[in-house]
Amino acid sequence: MYPPTEPYDQGLLDVGDGQHVYWETCGNPAGKPALVVHGGPGSGCGPSWRRWFDPARYRTVLFDQRGCGRSTPHAADPATDLTHNTTDHLIADMERLRVRLGIDRWLLMGGSWGSTLILAYAQRHPERVSEIVISGVTTTRRAEIDWLYRGVARFFPAQWEAFRSAAGPYADTGDGIAGGLVAAYARLTSAADPAVRARATEDWCAWEDAVLSLEPSGSARPYGDRPSAARLAMVRIAAHYFAHGAWLPEGALLRGAPLLGEIPATLVHGRLDLSSPLDTAWHLAAAWPRATLRVVDDAGHKGGPTMSAALLSALDAYAAPA
Repeated sequence: MYPPTEPYDQGLLDVGDGQHVYWETCGNPAGKPALVVHGGPGSGCGPSWRRWFDPARYRTVLFDQRGCGRSTPHAADPATDLTHNTTDHLIADMERLRVRLGIDRWLLMGGSWGSTLILAYAQRHPERVSEIVISGVTTTRRAEIDWLYRGVARFFPAQWEAFRSAAGPYADTGDGIAGGLVAAYARLTSAADPAVRARATEDWCAWEDAVLSLEPSGSARPYGDRPSAARLAMVRIAAHYFAHGAWLPEGALLRGAPLLGEIPATLVHGRLDLSSPLDTAWHLAAAWPRATLRVVDDAGHKGGPTMSAALLSALDAYAAPA
């Protein structure tokens, strides 16, 4: 990866609804514009993301999606209303940021939930996207949510039983996994009692860490080791989004792949990814003629050296001339 860099500009963008979205730009002000779209939802965007881009050839933009990172108000505060935190709101925020920075078209790079938001934005505004680079492809279908919070339990039955039991009496109600277990955690992480919020956050992160525990690279506790406020915001936002199926019709992003038209894309996916199985990436690539799928045999959702090399190679290939 490239050496660490510092932003040359940053700010808080007023996007309405009482929300202010943190953004920063680094690299070459005259370089190729690129936007980093972080995962979670609710993970926030850290400085390590800057290092994917050649600072001499890219003008890299990072932002924290509503309610997380350095954006305000922060979702770790239970008083922060998530009503105005939806996929449509985030797409609109990205457009406001593009206009604010005077960018005509930009490359989009991200992974996991970030790939869902990238695809949703690009299908809404294809004329504003020059290229796409995605790792850990997801489209947040309810089928994918059901797999992550129930289906993959066949590999981790004891950990899933603890995850389900901790959700209490609401875990088995509602329409499918989103209406029951995930929605229960959305309620628990918004509870007035801080002990209830903290316990639910710990239980959610323990499950997420268990799902990734068989992967050969990365931290053993990528969710559980985050700072407490960042963890609570991430879990609260993630449960909120997943309980609503990200407000996307089932399968909409796969059906909408033809809307991406001639946008070149590189999709990098780890074969060992249990949280987001490879079939979603495969179906997306099959429906998107300009997309190239690179399957990394020795990596999962957390990535690894081979996956990093593939992502860097793609970003270097799409960069502006030196």
